[in-house]
Amino acid sequence: MIQKFTVDQLARMIDHTFVKAYATQADMTKLCEEAKKYHFAMVAINSGQTAFCHNLLKDTDIHTGAAIGFPLGQTTIESKTFEAKDALENGADEIDYQLNITAVKAKDWDYVQSEMQQITNLTHSYNKVCKVILETCYLEKSEIQKICEIACEVKIDFVKTSTGFGSDGAKIEDIKLMKETVQEFIHVKASGGIRDAETFKEMVSYGASRIGTSAGVSIIEEFKQEAQHNNGFITIDMLAQDLNIKIDRLKFK
Repeated sequence: MIQKFTVDQLARMIDHTFVKAYATQADMTKLCEEAKKYHFAMVAINSGQTAFCHNLLKDTDIHTGAAIGFPLGQTTIESKTFEAKDALENGADEIDYQLNITAVKAKDWDYVQSEMQQITNLTHSYNKVCKVILETCYLEKSEIQKICEIACEVKIDFVKTSTGFGSDGAKIEDIKLMKETVQEFIHVKASGGIRDAETFKEMVSYGASRIGTSAGVSIIEEFKQEAQHNNGFITIDMLAQDLNIKIDRLKFK
């Protein structure tokens, strides 16, 4: 199904990202000013920058998003919940946490679910948005599907592909699988390696409703050029709405 979007509607799908170790206050200021100029959904930052960015974005509808257990996820549940609570207390509107891949590889699904439930419950107690980062490049298809099934049980807000620090980023086949599994119950966020408008549209086409990228400014400038030649609109073939992906429903122990 072909759907028309305004440039602003597409901008509101973008989590404008700067999570480098060498981030300065000048970088954070620039990130927030760009987010305000282009009307992005969120700035995605390391949790230590939360209070600074929250202050810059107060009185706007742009969210401050804190990365938790980032980028490896190799800390305890207690550490992640402490970091998430600290970020929420400092003004975070959204929490993106990296799950524990060691637990996934051990098929310790009780641990994966407990971690997700505790961080989701904490975030929702502040009436804020919670996302789990899978880091799909390190996972088998069956592991991606199982995590998404747990996410539906937990009722987290988003499943997210990648940190951008792994060996690969968002892939269409993973977006398809994630969307097919979570359906309309929760959202899918694509992140990692999305640097142009065509890739952005492809991710949205297959079911992503949020895009994490450090190239948001150039992507929106591309969309502005396209919209000038299409009566102010961008058209995307929303294949996810008609998906009939033939995936055997796996049974997990």
